[in-house]
Amino acid sequence: MPIINSIASWLMKKRMHQIELFIKYPNDVQQEWLMNLVKDAAGTWYGKKHHFATIENYTQFKNLVPLNDYESLKPLIERTRRGEQNLIWHSDIKWFAKSSGTTDKSKFLPVSNESLDGCHYNAGRDMVTLHCYNNAETQLFTGKNLALGGSFREDIFGNHQSFHGDVSAIIIQNLPMWAEFFRAPDVNIALMEEWETKLEQMAESLMNENVTSLAGVPSWMLVLLKRILEKKKANSIKDVWPNLEVYFHGGVSFSPYREQFKKLFNNDKVNYMEMYSASEGFFGIQDQLRSDEMLLMLDYGIYYEFIEPRDLKENNFSKTINLEDIKTGVDYAIIISTNAGLWRYQLGDVIRFTGTNPYRFKISGRTRQYINVFGEELMVHNTDAAIATACDKTHAMVKDYTVAPVFMNKNAGAHEWLIEFEKEPNNFEFFKAVLDEELKKQNSDYEAKRYNNFVLHFPVVNKITEGGFYNWLKANNKLGGQYKVPRLSNERQVLEEILKMSYNNSSALNV
Repeated sequence: MPIINSIASWLMKKRMHQIELFIKYPNDVQQEWLMNLVKDAAGTWYGKKHHFATIENYTQFKNLVPLNDYESLKPLIERTRRGEQNLIWHSDIKWFAKSSGTTDKSKFLPVSNESLDGCHYNAGRDMVTLHCYNNAETQLFTGKNLALGGSFREDIFGNHQSFHGDVSAIIIQNLPMWAEFFRAPDVNIALMEEWETKLEQMAESLMNENVTSLAGVPSWMLVLLKRILEKKKANSIKDVWPNLEVYFHGGVSFSPYREQFKKLFNNDKVNYMEMYSASEGFFGIQDQLRSDEMLLMLDYGIYYEFIEPRDLKENNFSKTINLEDIKTGVDYAIIISTNAGLWRYQLGDVIRFTGTNPYRFKISGRTRQYINVFGEELMVHNTDAAIATACDKTHAMVKDYTVAPVFMNKNAGAHEWLIEFEKEPNNFEFFKAVLDEELKKQNSDYEAKRYNNFVLHFPVVNKITEGGFYNWLKANNKLGGQYKVPRLSNERQVLEEILKMSYNNSSALNV
């Protein structure tokens, strides 16, 4: 194993030369990818309709191809699922990543062979590459990577077979044979559909493995790790996996979870690396150990455009820009064109660049996950930061939360919070006060609306006892995989459903 570790580490570090190239020549790399994408898809139905063969630069691409969301591409995606090919991409597509929809219950995003190899697998390699680059004495390959995956299902449309499921499951199912040597648990367990049975079998199979890295959504990883500690009768993960080096996390902000993982691991040598991936592709990796910024990955077969959220909301689509023209400190909604046939597709996420040499960024929120009922324009990064500060000042730990508006009258309202604590604050009233004050510091619009309670009153904060959010996810068939409780919403549906379940169990809700 030491020889394998040395060879694997050396191979991974060679990739750093290519990363350094796109850092040095970012706009050239992106322009080359744009031309490769339109050339490859020029013969598709979509490419012919929008004259891909005539496109020679970004301006022409922007003028000829409309901005899309899932609804506008859905008819072509559905036809592809049912067997028609060469509609949005030149190679056959039979895999579709299932993701939560807005108007539909689910979205089905195309996953081509090119996006699997050139995007998702390259990203997995680069996560390891950057870890090895930052840790010269790594022993990562002496053990296994624990990757939390979802599940997938087969679809039959006449004589055509296709598959849909969590993108994590699609990645695991299609991994090359050699990669299986370094991952755990066994694929038959990793891809089980029933989460609670999978949880037990994963815990049983992993508690005696030599796990050196973890990858997965923090909320679900916590559930698994706690179960392993119970079964192993151990005090910390260090007692179970003493050689654990790194946790690759993503999907939600890590701020509310950081202290919980530090306590659970009890190992200062474990590094935390954030990754930014979605069903549509893989976009960013934290490349520095002492910073929570992520490096925008520019050579994964994705062409990036950006637009400020207010311009997107007002349909000022001509305001889209490419990487060359972005500014630091500005919130941008992301537009992507990919090697799976998503053309000028609104990803739904908002990021803020912290630097341009290289292009590093932080996730600000989602274009659809925000609260702006009373003109407060509250984003997820505001609430995550406020939660982290309130926890720090009251020695609390938050497992999960959701926020929705309260409509008091046509001119005034409030925000209602449901919070599940891992460790309750030593002073709940002080926690609420800090939360409100920190939101004012984070967001000037919120501060203005809170002035003298004219528009927004003091927030209503409810404590949900252990299992409250889990029960809601279970009731909605959203256990495991990449499912998450929506943080912010302009509607009360999710919050009301959780409240109703909590009131039915009166011990589960405290105001």
